[in-house]
Amino acid sequence: MDATLAGDALALASAVSFACANVLIARGSRPDGGDNGAFTSLLITAAIAGAGWIIEGLVHGFEPVTWRALAWFAGGGVFTGFIGRVFYYASVQSLGAMRSSAMKRLNPFFAVLLGVLVMGDAISGSMAIGLAMIASSFVVLVGAAWRRGAPSGPRTQARDSRALGWGYVYGPISALGYSTGYLLRKMGLAEAHDAWLGACVGCLVGALFFLATAAFNRDYARAVRATFQRPSAWLLAAGVMSSAGQILYFFALNWSTISRVALLGSMEIFVTLFLAWLFLRQRESLTPSLLAAAALGFGGGAFIILH
Repeated sequence: MDATLAGDALALASAVSFACANVLIARGSRPDGGDNGAFTSLLITAAIAGAGWIIEGLVHGFEPVTWRALAWFAGGGVFTGFIGRVFYYASVQSLGAMRSSAMKRLNPFFAVLLGVLVMGDAISGSMAIGLAMIASSFVVLVGAAWRRGAPSGPRTQARDSRALGWGYVYGPISALGYSTGYLLRKMGLAEAHDAWLGACVGCLVGALFFLATAAFNRDYARAVRATFQRPSAWLLAAGVMSSAGQILYFFALNWSTISRVALLGSMEIFVTLFLAWLFLRQRESLTPSLLAAAALGFGGGAFIILH
């Protein structure tokens, strides 16, 4: 098989895996609180990445690792594993799979801003257009929610109030966390070229921060107990699919270019919309404003990726 075609297939498989995870999180979590699977997914990803690191090391030899690299990986884990993932799962729990996936397009938005502020990158005309389109996507989502008084489908008034009050806050916080964490992880990979180890350390640190938060937060403590005492098949499956998405994305980068993989990976939003419409139509509705927001977010990401 041609290397580019193999990379394309892996990137699309990654997008489908992430989309399946979105739907499984929405199906397995309760909007009124409780475990949403974030802690479970951190443990699953850490285990899979750790196994990958060991197998890769035994077969091809272990990459040299410095304490500085581990520090970068750990710092990245605070932002990607804890802030990014935990708040993303909370956004799915509050808003559903469709709208939370649409807000995930904010990731390249914050990545560009951090590149400008931290790395001194310049913004080209196409990148500026992409940023404006992604910002417009978020405005469309929030505006439609406020006009309707509810983010999606039939919900109780308490559910709607919570989603309107916090659901559209979790998404941007998650996107900023992911973008910051990816920047720190990139620093770590420059010190130690081992993505498996970086992912494992990051998720372990994220899980440790989750446990620390559980010491004084009842919702987090309940989620930790539920992970071991009453594991949800839906949330376990979501964790596996999320981990598969990350691994497939990593392998896709070995076969194709970053821009091509990123663009194909952003198709996740449309796969999520289809799967949620197919399996969650009693919980969520596919509206014209949501389709417009998804198209704006995807188009904005394409402008940034292909600039």
